[in-house]
Amino acid sequence: MFPTRTLITTQAKLYLREPANVFFALVFPALLLVAVGFILPGMRDPIEDAGPALAGLRPIDLYLPAVLALAIATIALTTYPPVFAIYREKGVLRRFATTPVPASRLLGAEIVVNLVALAVGVTLALVAGWLLLDFTMPSQPLVVVGAFVLGALALMAAGSLIAAVAPTGGAASAISMSLYFPMLFFAGIWLPGPVMPEVLQRIATAVPLGSVAQSLTEGWFGSDVPWLQLAVLGAWTVVLVPLSARLFRWT
Repeated sequence: MFPTRTLITTQAKLYLREPANVFFALVFPALLLVAVGFILPGMRDPIEDAGPALAGLRPIDLYLPAVLALAIATIALTTYPPVFAIYREKGVLRRFATTPVPASRLLGAEIVVNLVALAVGVTLALVAGWLLLDFTMPSQPLVVVGAFVLGALALMAAGSLIAAVAPTGGAASAISMSLYFPMLFFAGIWLPGPVMPEVLQRIATAVPLGSVAQSLTEGWFGSDVPWLQLAVLGAWTVVLVPLSARLFRWT
């Protein structure tokens, strides 16, 4: 069932009361992008001895898809799952069962708030990149949008699975972080995806966040449609959504 406006407003206020949420979800992607661009030497210089696929690009250009993927993962894996696990731990969901408002509306409201936070965080990162780092517009805007939407669905489905099974907020955070940091590696946060060894690129394609970064990279700088990566994201979503629904416990 669709969440009510009151529930969404209440969840948004609770979200904004957490300084960590505001910083890591809304500010950190833009801050990381700008800091890497201005602090690390050579990030804004054209890549030397680049092949045809990288001709004219700068390291910071290749870093942009990884930061957008990071924004998705931060919301879906670090801020969203612990909230519902805490509600389960403290009996909030059980108390909802005694009211006319079904607990599913609370879940819907939390998802809406997190998706809005994701949109704000990504918008801030893109505006900062265009104003301060002179990013170019994507060569395939529809591919970029499609990859981002599919990536958000797949990662939110993964976060929902954590929220479905974690008995406490601490357990949810532990599970989330055990997935978050390895996924960031395959997304290219530490080593840009296009310069990864081929074997790592293949592994990254099977990892949801790796497929997001690869799809965004192709959509931004390439000319082909990354069908394989998009199919991987769709497959993860199709598997994780019903699995999350089946395993979800309100109490």
